[in-house]
Amino acid sequence: MASVSFGGVGKTLLSPSSRKCQLSAGRRISNAVEMRPLEAIGILAAVWAISWWLAALWTRRATARAGLLAQLPYFIATFLGFALMFNERVWTAAGLHYRLWVTPDAIGWWLFGVAAIGVLFMWWARIHLGVLWSGSVTRKDDHKIVDTGPYRIVRHPIYTGLLIGALAVALLLGTVNGFAGFALLWIGFFIKARLEERFLRQGLGAEPYDAYAARVPMLVPFWR
Repeated sequence: MASVSFGGVGKTLLSPSSRKCQLSAGRRISNAVEMRPLEAIGILAAVWAISWWLAALWTRRATARAGLLAQLPYFIATFLGFALMFNERVWTAAGLHYRLWVTPDAIGWWLFGVAAIGVLFMWWARIHLGVLWSGSVTRKDDHKIVDTGPYRIVRHPIYTGLLIGALAVALLLGTVNGFAGFALLWIGFFIKARLEERFLRQGLGAEPYDAYAARVPMLVPFWR
């Protein structure tokens, strides 16, 4: 690096090696700042999880609760599903990572939008359900069949929104592990939805709930 003066104004000339170092540092900063779609989905998932946990305070006392043994298949399926989808580095290190395709970032950002729609659908259902919401299979004081808002589209819109987000992640990952995880999540939430419905039929009466189920699909809109 050398310093020269032109008309009393000093300028610093960088040597080629110094310019290369500056360019390399600039690229590193740019790469650190640039966010990829999968990272954005990770942040979205973290924000959702924290806000959902805080919203768990907004609920009503449960009068009845399904037994742990009855809920165990759901717990196992969803735990394995999340483990397969969100531990890519672990499966890669273990040699159990099978990639089907690499998703371009342009498509990845569209999938991020799909995941965000899933989260918004979940929150619409959570707010609409209000104090009747529960993280486990329960029946609340003054429980009733909610068939308005998102509950007129599907009977379990929170699970539908979560599965929309999970499908977006599986497509973004483009791996066998991701799709296997999505399949296990689908199975797990289907098991939980069936258990909830049996529980509600017992407490609210089979006839009114069967009438609701005849009108509204379980998880997939317009598909009965």
